[in-house]
Amino acid sequence: MSRSASILTAAGRPGRMVAMVLGTALSTLGATPAAPAAQTVTDLSRYCTACWRNARLPADCWTDCTQEVFTRLLERVPTDAWARTLKDEGDERREFLRAIDAVKKRVQRGRKYVGFPDDSVADVRPLADRERAEVREELRRAAAEVLSDRQQQILQWSAEGFSVQEIADRLAVGPERVSDEKYKAIRKLRTHLHDRMISA
Repeated sequence: MSRSASILTAAGRPGRMVAMVLGTALSTLGATPAAPAAQTVTDLSRYCTACWRNARLPADCWTDCTQEVFTRLLERVPTDAWARTLKDEGDERREFLRAIDAVKKRVQRGRKYVGFPDDSVADVRPLADRERAEVREELRRAAAEVLSDRQQQILQWSAEGFSVQEIADRLAVGPERVSDEKYKAIRKLRTHLHDRMISA
């Protein structure tokens, strides 16, 4: 088997890509510091994968994100200290978490969501619109039955997109009071609707 074929075979195996990139990066830095243990690299890679999954990043970019974290670690943390990143609360761990956060935020900012124009969608779903209107009407009736006027107004403004601080400014009360009223209103509505479903 030729050398290039063996490299391609090694790169195709799961888990080998990170080690290959890490080895290449270490060799390009010049003086070879003590290489981290293979288990340490695997553990760091698994930790990164869990972070990408929890952040709901697209799975096709997880490997690139992990490689970028390793590149940042190579620049900022000596490789012989990598074993302490997952064990101790120290500078190495803080640098590792900073690298993860920086990469995660960069990827999240890079996402672009584009809405489709209504005429390009085949299914207009008038039935879903009617059902949604019925649910909203039922919520409005339930709110009128169990909520105070202030709670109804707070929920209305919240549904329109106003922040808690903006609502507090409009009502001339503290934001804590608005949050409390909003929480109580939602709890009352849930209880009322739940009781109605049980009795029906």
